[in-house]
Amino acid sequence: MSKKYFGTDGIRGRVGEYPITPDFMLKLGWAAGMAFRKMGACKVLVGKDTRISGYMFESALEAGLTSAGADVMLLGPMPTPAIAYLARTFQAEAGIVISASHNPHDDNGIKFFSGRGTKLPDELELMIEELLDTPMTVVESSKIGKVSRINDASGRYIEFCKSSVPTNTSFAGLKIVIDCAHGATYKVAPSVFRELGAEVVVLSAQPNGLNINDNCGSTHMGPLQAAVLSEHADLGIAFDGDGDRVLMVDHTGAIVDGDELIFIIARDLHERGKLQGGVVGTLMSNLGLELALADLGIPFVRANVGDRYVIAELLERDWLVGGENSGHVVCFNHTTTGDAIIAALQVLMALKTRNEGLAQTRQALRKCPQVLINVRFGGGDSPLDHPAVKEASKRVTEAMAGRGRVLLRKSGTEPLVRVMVEGEDETQVRSYAEELAKLVTEVSA
Repeated sequence: MSKKYFGTDGIRGRVGEYPITPDFMLKLGWAAGMAFRKMGACKVLVGKDTRISGYMFESALEAGLTSAGADVMLLGPMPTPAIAYLARTFQAEAGIVISASHNPHDDNGIKFFSGRGTKLPDELELMIEELLDTPMTVVESSKIGKVSRINDASGRYIEFCKSSVPTNTSFAGLKIVIDCAHGATYKVAPSVFRELGAEVVVLSAQPNGLNINDNCGSTHMGPLQAAVLSEHADLGIAFDGDGDRVLMVDHTGAIVDGDELIFIIARDLHERGKLQGGVVGTLMSNLGLELALADLGIPFVRANVGDRYVIAELLERDWLVGGENSGHVVCFNHTTTGDAIIAALQVLMALKTRNEGLAQTRQALRKCPQVLINVRFGGGDSPLDHPAVKEASKRVTEAMAGRGRVLLRKSGTEPLVRVMVEGEDETQVRSYAEELAKLVTEVSA
């Protein structure tokens, strides 16, 4: 069955436009509470990022959950992975995050975690959707849920993050600039790195409800790059609004993306004999990551774009490390979902172990040139199904002999075909991409 409301990462949209409205959130809270109650006594944690609409939706979800008989524990502003962790430690049936991640303040959304800190199974999301289409009821008064607030949530999560590195770890002598995107990491991230001994300069940690992700954080790296250079820092760390994405900047001001961070973490685990299997990337992971891992004898597989699919592939294979070039990095040896702070700590540990700076360590991965051309088509049959396009794609792939790749895919939001070619020779890559794009244009006419 296809889902009506749930996407790959919960429910998301523009505030005030259905379904991101208070009345829908009330009904969603009720439907979720009814679904979770089928598992017995029901306790649900609710956290949020710093956008102003979070207060409104928190209240609506709280009313809906308690009307279904679920007890609610409010966490306040906390990173998304913190809710996944706390759902486990409080033995809750579920955790709910009110966040639109890296989007601007006028978007919002809802993410769910199971009591094990993982994404909800499809059957449970479908059950919630079915309940959303039924009349809302209220349990008898004696069974209405109670609401409480967890006042030490930040402290618990800070200690959890610190526990992902050895007890005697010290980053003394390391100067770091942290960009919190005026988001959910604004309190906990600076504390984690300071308590581990680093000198920390903090950017964008004054949320006012409207400035989340506004020219800051992992989607706007310019301010962090400038600060690393002006502060003469060793490196910079950028989080997104809800704290599940991380990108870095080396001491020269160069951006270090998710593919490079995944490589640094995986190589460190591999050299210490703790990797367990291989690495999961996505269709958009740079070929350079695949080739660099292959040189180390580390298997690599690609999942569909989206951390949900990366996590599913890791679980299927019982592997530990995966992620996306956008900065979602999953370290299953420490947590159950993508966690930006924990991923950053693993990178710092790898640098410490090798006694290298970030600029030096990243050189082991040489990113391949990548050319992306968008071709507009007028609907009808997909150009990707045309025999000539399939044949040309196959021919180019074979010509690059395992040292390059072709990806042709339709946009999910526009009438576009995205033609992407990457390989070791930039001139060759551009030539192939233009050839394929021209062919797609011709068969679309």
